[in-house]
Formats: sequence, C-alpha cells, structure tokens
Amino acid sequence: MTDGYPSGGEPEVSDSLKSFGEVVKTFRKRVRLTQEEFAPRVRYSLPTVASIEQGRRFPPSDFVDRAEDVLDAFGVLRAAAKHLSRQPGLASWFRQWAKLEAEALSLYTYENRLVPGLLQTKAYAHELFAEQRPPLGDEQIEAQLVARLERKRLLTERPNTAYSFIVEQHVLERPTGGAEVTREQLDHLLALAERRNIEVQVIPKSLGHHAGLGGPMQLLETPDNRWFGYCEGQESGQFISDSKVVSILQMRYARMRSQALTLEDSRSLLRQMRGAS
Repeated sequence: MTDGYPSGGEPEVSDSLKSFGEVVKTFRKRVRLTQEEFAPRVRYSLPTVASIEQGRRFPPSDFVDRAEDVLDAFGVLRAAAKHLSRQPGLASWFRQWAKLEAEALSLYTYENRLVPGLLQTKAYAHELFAEQRPPLGDEQIEAQLVARLERKRLLTERPNTAYSFIVEQHVLERPTGGAEVTREQLDHLLALAERRNIEVQVIPKSLGHHAGLGGPMQLLETPDNRWFGYCEGQESGQFISDSKVVSILQMRYARMRSQALTLEDSRSLLRQMRGAS
C-alpha cells in the first residue's frame, strides 16, 4: 500500500505510544489542565493532543519539548520519547519517514499509481484497503483508516509547511470506488488546491516523456534545512539520505514541475474531470 501502509496482515500496534500517551495525560492532570487548556499551550490542536494521549499518533519532537516545559515533567517526557519506535498502522519501513514528515518544512510528492495518501478521501482510502490482497478483516481496515486519517491532519495543522503534489492524469481518471467516490475525490483535490500552502499539479496524458518515469518519489526538508528522499515499492520502501541521490531526485522533481500543467491549468483539468465523472 502506498505511503507506508501495510498491504496485508494486522496493522502494527504500539505499546510504547500508548504508554507515552498515558504519561502525558498523567502529567497534564497533575497540573490540573484539561486537554482544551493544554492544547493551545503546546501550540497543537485539541484533536492532535487527544490522539497523542490515546497512543494513536506519533508525537512530533516540538510537541515533546513544549509539553515537557508546560507540564514541568522533570525530563520524563523527553526520556520516554526516545523509546518510541512504532506508529500504529504504518509499515516498519515507513516509520522514519513518517516521523520526519510530521515536522517537515517542505514536502514534495510525485505519484503515478494512486492518489497520494495525504490527499485521499476516507471513501477512496477505504476502497484501497478493502481490495487488498491478502484480504483484510473489517477491524484491520478500520484501524488502517484511522491511521491514514490521522496522518492527513498534517495538511491542515501545518499551514506553514509547503506541500507540492504532482499526479499523473490517468491516476485521477481511474474510477476507484465508482463514480461517486471519484467525484468526491476530485472535489477534495480542488478544495485542497485552493489552500495557500498546497500545490497540486497534473501531468497530462498528452505528455510523451517526463522526468518521473523512474517511479514515485517523495522529498522533504527538515526544520534544520536538510533534505531526504523516499521511494516505495511493493512491501518495501527506501529511505534516502545520501545527498548525491537526493540531489538527483530534486533535479527530477524540479523538471517535472515544469513539465506538468500549471497550477491553474491543473485546477481547470480537475474541474473538467469532475464535470465528466
């Protein structure tokens, strides 16, 4: 499954995340703060704080630092965070990328197979999980949906992160889940494309050759301005830290940006596809 989600078997669970969440909640209650009072003090939304305390979301490093200070936690939260090694619903090969993704200043994604995970509607994602082989049970599908929807919050909770998505036209034309799901997905893309920090570009079918034919890729910039790459195949993913390889991927992505339709032309095509679906 694209974006680091397991394609079969049980979604991975994390006792360490649950334990960390309980520690945060205990220290929060110790200083007599409700979640509603605590959330603005660590500069995260109430749903994010709730998800962290429930062990359903990997805590970003700045959350840990702010919570440590706000709760006067004697260094316990920072120590506990060092032992967090799993993220529910995410494949083992994707966890390192997911942690960096949650703090990225810039995130670039090119996809030629499926709508990128961060852009998927719940109905579209459900269809992908429901069609997995080996088949997943209802509880497994629900657990992976929860993990995906939690991750999608990045788009709205990090308005200062610059997101760029380049998607092949044929991906958007595939009627995944049927006409209604496809229309909803196109509407969702159009709505996201109106946000100041999100760019959505489409590579038209008429383009004979472009710089992304080597396959899907992701690039991100960390808060300390380091760049990393990530490429994913079936049942595997490659985290790329070699600066020379990352530079090559950046060169290819920059070329694809110029080869894809402009932002306005991409929105126009999405509207046309929405009307025809």
